[in-house]
Amino acid sequence: MNCDVCGQQGTRVRKISRAYGKGDNLLVIENIPLISCPNCGASYFTAQTLHEIDRIKANRRSIAIECPVKVAHFSELEQAS
Repeated sequence: MNCDVCGQQGTRVRKISRAYGKGDNLLVIENIPLISCPNCGASYFTAQTLHEIDRIKANRRSIAIECPVKVAHFSELEQAS
């Protein structure tokens, strides 16, 4: 498969998870295919994948299952002067 950015061959499909929204409106979509190019470093979704993400988000109440998940907050360490 050729990269849509640089045109070179060698792109790979990685499966990723993405979070949309926050709090009670948080939706996590797993196993999203992401195209990655080792030549130019670009990563992108196809138009078909973006349409499917929009469909899932629009129909989240009938598609998504509730799942308890642990959440950690990132906090930067204060640097000593």
